[in-house]
Amino acid sequence: MTTEAIRERQIFVGGLEKPSASGKTLDVYNPATGKLLARVSAGDAEDIDIAVRAARQALEGPWGRMSPTERGKLLYRIAELIASNAEHLAKLDCNDAGRLLTDVRHKDLPRCINLFEFYGGLADKIHGSTYPTVDELLVFSLREPCGVVGAIIPWNAPMPGACGKIAPALACGNTVVLKPAELAPLSSLALGRICHEAGLPDGVLNIVPGYGNTAGAALVNHPDVDKIAFTGSTKTGRKILEMSSAGVKSVTLELGGKTPNIVFPDADIETSLRAAAFSPFYHAGQICVAGTRLFVERSIEDEFLERLVEKTRHITVGNPGVENTMVGPIISRVQLDKVLDYINLGQEEGAQILIGGSTPNVAGLKGGYYVNPTVFSAVDPSMTIAQEEIFGPVLSVITFDEEDEDGLVAMANGVEYGLAAAIWTKDIRRATRMAKKIQAGTVWINMLGVVHPAVPYGGFKHSGIGVEYGVEAIETYTRLKTVWSNVGDLKIGWP
Repeated sequence: MTTEAIRERQIFVGGLEKPSASGKTLDVYNPATGKLLARVSAGDAEDIDIAVRAARQALEGPWGRMSPTERGKLLYRIAELIASNAEHLAKLDCNDAGRLLTDVRHKDLPRCINLFEFYGGLADKIHGSTYPTVDELLVFSLREPCGVVGAIIPWNAPMPGACGKIAPALACGNTVVLKPAELAPLSSLALGRICHEAGLPDGVLNIVPGYGNTAGAALVNHPDVDKIAFTGSTKTGRKILEMSSAGVKSVTLELGGKTPNIVFPDADIETSLRAAAFSPFYHAGQICVAGTRLFVERSIEDEFLERLVEKTRHITVGNPGVENTMVGPIISRVQLDKVLDYINLGQEEGAQILIGGSTPNVAGLKGGYYVNPTVFSAVDPSMTIAQEEIFGPVLSVITFDEEDEDGLVAMANGVEYGLAAAIWTKDIRRATRMAKKIQAGTVWINMLGVVHPAVPYGGFKHSGIGVEYGVEAIETYTRLKTVWSNVGDLKIGWP
């Protein structure tokens, strides 16, 4: 965390920084200190309309005429500029979103660079297919850009969230209007300036901070937006799906999760313990794939939990800008209170706190939003803390019997989410059976939480629609056109 003067930031539309049409602003706070960090122009429906018109003009202008190879070169240039501005961007996400500075430097920004490089390389490799029918016909398909993409991202990982939508959308030839989360918009605005410096034509990428019920709703409802790409809560995702149906828009949703982390007795216990003590508490549990439901087989439960509590005891909570910090702050006072309410509810429903459940005193950061990593045992799968996404450092431990594999699968699948799952066992046959039975878009075996731009990522059930990352994301940012050509003497109609 760094101490800097309060910033004044404006929306970025048509290649220019400008105040919102209404002149309204929103305050951005540093979650580590609770102090005002920046004052940012707050866009609403009028600003979204201006941004969408700029995006449409760019699509029909120089960007639409640019060759795929040239688009790819621009994406590579953006990757280079992210690398050269890495320290500035890292400090923004540390101060703005409470991300650990070391994580932004060594995880988030390398992923962002990789995203633009990966999709830069794909830009001129997007192609259709030919279809054999009869000799008189030539039938082929084209993959064309959707058009104007409305992208909405959450506050938990601002840079990867923005880059994960912008890079594939631009590679496919779309233009973008991005609405970052009002709690953490600073790095997205900086990214807009970086993309413009790289040579992106005016209007290709527009950044409009604002609130969900104003700027976000206006973006989803805008008649000239062709696609919505959203990452956030399942509750908001349902609203977006409903709103976008009026315009029959293409929609990609990456929503909430309640990852089951399943440990069998034959697993590498030390490795699975490290993951169990890391995944639910990483970034204070504010990660959608956090392994917040730990399933432990009954025969190893006592020893496993004893060692888990001991590892949790040594987790350092504090300043995200300090190198030895392991868990930083919750994003806001509102979210902190929500997490504490879940902890209280867990106790009321009969779960037992093994460790945590309180707020720490962090030296020099009295106004920050912190909560100690919390482990609940004696959790019934039907309890609220085992069913709902808390988005805080709260782990629910659920016991299972090894011989009851079907019962375990039922418990693992017994939530509305289906984003990810992890299985720990040395029995590859069991791991494969479980991976097939668990309803999740990603299943890790003897690992947890790893993602890569080349690998598709998406959810089942209420965890989302469509995929991000990988070559597969190209399909979500393009539309398929089929062309039939009569190259022979095929007769059409009645003789």
